[in-house]
Amino acid sequence: MNHRPFEDWLAHDQPLTLEQKRDLQTHLKNCVHCSALAEVNLELRSVKMTAPAPGFTARFQQRLAAQRVIERRNRLVGVLILTLGGLALLGWYASPYLIPFLASPAGWIASIVNFLLSLMDMGRALGEIGSIILRTLPGFIPPFGWMIILSTLSGFALLWSVSLWRFTRFVKGTQQ
Repeated sequence: MNHRPFEDWLAHDQPLTLEQKRDLQTHLKNCVHCSALAEVNLELRSVKMTAPAPGFTARFQQRLAAQRVIERRNRLVGVLILTLGGLALLGWYASPYLIPFLASPAGWIASIVNFLLSLMDMGRALGEIGSIILRTLPGFIPPFGWMIILSTLSGFALLWSVSLWRFTRFVKGTQQ
């Protein structure tokens, strides 16, 4: 049995058409579940509401403010614990590398010099690779291909300069 429309009609205070009321009354005669729901709704609507105790609002607001302070403090403590735990774990993992590195200044100075020398060596190797490519590339691309590449680059340069000119044009403090 489909209870869905009848439960919605009973739960929400919305006006029903005559046909809906008739369908609901017929359904309530046959369905124990929905008739119990209708009785509960009737009882709940007939109960007189009592006013809260004097000062309830002030006490509730104070308790809510205290709860917010506690939650804020708990979040701060949680973030601090998480941060300190992460830093401790990072220190634990990095300690085998950091202790020898920091133990002698000669070691880390040598490491820096070694890094700079390897960086310079890598730059020199990339320069040699680039010069080899530039020496051999013209033989692989026909003159017509070079014309297309240069035309495309010229078009991009023109587009770039026009867009710069367009976006930086100001007349008496206003943009055109």
